[in-house]
Amino acid sequence: MLRIARPLCLAALLALVPFGAGAQSLSDHAEAVDMSDAPESFSELAKRLMPAVVNITTRQTVAPRGLPEFPEGSPLERFNPFFGRDEEGYRQEGSLGSGFVISADGLVITNNHVIENADEITAVFSDGTELQAELIGTDPETDVAVLRLISSDPLPYVEFADSESTEVGDWVMAIGNPFGFGGSVSAGIISARNRNTGGRYDDFLQTDAAINRGNSGGPLFNLAGEVVGVNTAIISPTGGSVGIGFAIPSNMVRRVADQLVEFGELRRGWLGVSVQGIDADIARAYGVDSASGVIITRVEEDGPAAEAGLEVGDLIRTFNGEDVSDTRALTRIVADAGVDVAVDVELVRDRRTRMLEVTLGELDTGRDEPEIEEIPELSITDNALGVEFVTLDETTRRRYGIPSDILGVVVNSVSPRGPSFGKLEKGDVILEMGFDPVSSVADAVEEMEEANTRPETPLLIQVWRGGRGGYKVFFSIQLDATS
Repeated sequence: MLRIARPLCLAALLALVPFGAGAQSLSDHAEAVDMSDAPESFSELAKRLMPAVVNITTRQTVAPRGLPEFPEGSPLERFNPFFGRDEEGYRQEGSLGSGFVISADGLVITNNHVIENADEITAVFSDGTELQAELIGTDPETDVAVLRLISSDPLPYVEFADSESTEVGDWVMAIGNPFGFGGSVSAGIISARNRNTGGRYDDFLQTDAAINRGNSGGPLFNLAGEVVGVNTAIISPTGGSVGIGFAIPSNMVRRVADQLVEFGELRRGWLGVSVQGIDADIARAYGVDSASGVIITRVEEDGPAAEAGLEVGDLIRTFNGEDVSDTRALTRIVADAGVDVAVDVELVRDRRTRMLEVTLGELDTGRDEPEIEEIPELSITDNALGVEFVTLDETTRRRYGIPSDILGVVVNSVSPRGPSFGKLEKGDVILEMGFDPVSSVADAVEEMEEANTRPETPLLIQVWRGGRGGYKVFFSIQLDATS
């Protein structure tokens, strides 16, 4: 299980890599590797950085479980003692974690889960100094929290690195409070980048430096003594370190912290679309050479995307100058772009590349954006699609619950031997084929016949599908020319 600097048991994946004749061994270049940067010791680095790392302890007053508490001023408040609600009826709970100082005036970074619901927060320095902390703000989505220490004197602090310049294989060092053993140092390397463990904005650095419970919120340093990440989670079947730890990249932490200090909360960009990912066949249908990008499946009325002219079916390739690899990447890029800022969007529409400018709004935290419509895995007729179409009339609208503003033709059956089996379903409404609207069965047949003259290019189909209020989804189908 995923631990909050937290143990997800993952099945091991074995990649079998075939080597063709004539392939050159990568070991031939081993002599080019320069090991002069490998440290003989981390002692000087640890000694220099330790004063800015703190152990975080919290206290929380918790009522006995299962017993009600009547609020102060309530007519029933006098009954609280009968339910153990006097002062002796409460208990104190605490938690341990780590953090680090990022400014002389006492700003501290830690994890949200370390200080969540705390009534009292204390930071303990390596020399034993204890300072009370006040909460500036938290962002549960990225698990970042910012505190301010109450001190009349300037405090030692550390600075952030540019995490984008961090590479797999770079040396790193963690300092923290694992299992309550404060001032513990561990070292390793960056094992991977851009790791996702299920969160909406996950973009973790992975490290094999030993990280355990209590390291949460602590810094991951590079050899220059700069913070490249904030340790936040581990994967472990035992609850202890097995060499797979995750850190929030410093660039993300810095953006979040700046907003928490300025606004007390996160202000994320909002585009106003739902999207789905693409596969190689869909990419070919759009005339692009890689399965990178996302297709817009819904555009919210009066949202930023609608005002900028984005349309259902647009394939977004880059956003604000960054490549959009998949739906999760777009979520993160849009959120980080800011509010009320104009950004460029490169997209493909009708197999042509276009550039639009969008002014982003602010994401309402109660709204999921963008919504991800997963392409279903591969879930009677004699045409190339293997689909029987029927006219969309009032009878079919009532039968399948199709709204009046949806226009197209209805899938009545799908041949289990045809190329559409597992993709199209009975009751689907075909809206477009090959970027052209379909308003009748004759239109659908004509589009199939035309597409069948280009067997090398899959046919892109836009579908309205009922359920959850109805939604649009895209499929690429390689036509069976022998049908």
